[in-house]
Amino acid sequence: MKTLQPTVAVSTLIPVLVCALAIFLLSAMDAAMKSLVIAIGVYNTVLWRSLLATLVAGSVWSATARTRPTASVLRLHVLRAVIIGIVLISFFWGLARLPLAEAIALSFIAPLIALYLAALTLGERIRRQAIWGSLAGTVGVIIIMGGQFGRSAYTEAALLGTAAVLFSAVFYAYNLVLMRRQALVARPIEIAFFQSVALVLILGSAAPWLAVALPRDLWLPIAGVTALSLSGQFLMSWAYRRAEAQYLIPTEYSAFVWAIALGWFFFGEAVSWTTLSGAGLIIAGCLVAARTNPRLAEPIEATV
Repeated sequence: MKTLQPTVAVSTLIPVLVCALAIFLLSAMDAAMKSLVIAIGVYNTVLWRSLLATLVAGSVWSATARTRPTASVLRLHVLRAVIIGIVLISFFWGLARLPLAEAIALSFIAPLIALYLAALTLGERIRRQAIWGSLAGTVGVIIIMGGQFGRSAYTEAALLGTAAVLFSAVFYAYNLVLMRRQALVARPIEIAFFQSVALVLILGSAAPWLAVALPRDLWLPIAGVTALSLSGQFLMSWAYRRAEAQYLIPTEYSAFVWAIALGWFFFGEAVSWTTLSGAGLIIAGCLVAARTNPRLAEPIEATV
């Protein structure tokens, strides 16, 4: 099976700046997606966004020097599309029921889970620092959840939203393992196109029962989140092909800062001290664990 070699940059400054821009775009997409999910539901938001992404990625793929994936690579695209479908539905469903910063903070637990999945699926040894990192992340999640019960406006929806985001993080952790395999055998535009096609076919199977016609005034927002998603993913892939993960990982956690700002600006969401302290522990745990396997230590923002 043919593999692709990463491109090495002379300086890491440009990839770091590009990665920071990608994180901002993907954070803005999260905020827009939250509004759309509240308006038309998670299924229709993801379905229409995936359909537009397929059209855009297909156009770019057709216009470039395209190559047809082999059967084994195509199976990998389909498998990851299934996993991404689960991640998107559960993450954005939970996002609609939680403050933006809180949902993003909880999603950061995924890289720590990925370290253990890599040990199970790839035979990698779990080092002591990874264990300490995962313990710190677990305590961070407990603190954030504990803060929910202490709120006067605590609702069952917030608890269900937390469960959904953590559920998505488990599948996203497996996605991180698949993403590494996929990046070695296919280029970003091929991955984006075939993965989007597979996702549309999977989601479309439930369209007769769940799909609704998109209101005219929501076409522009759907196009906007699609553009933000594809741009963010492309810039992220570009950065990670030109700089080592150890330089880019700290930049990616700026998503939490953007989530605080965007959540406050668009939804009037205040950030509690439990969310801040819990997120700090989760991020610290991820950075410690990243020294063990930096290629699996990327937040959920990278591909959703």
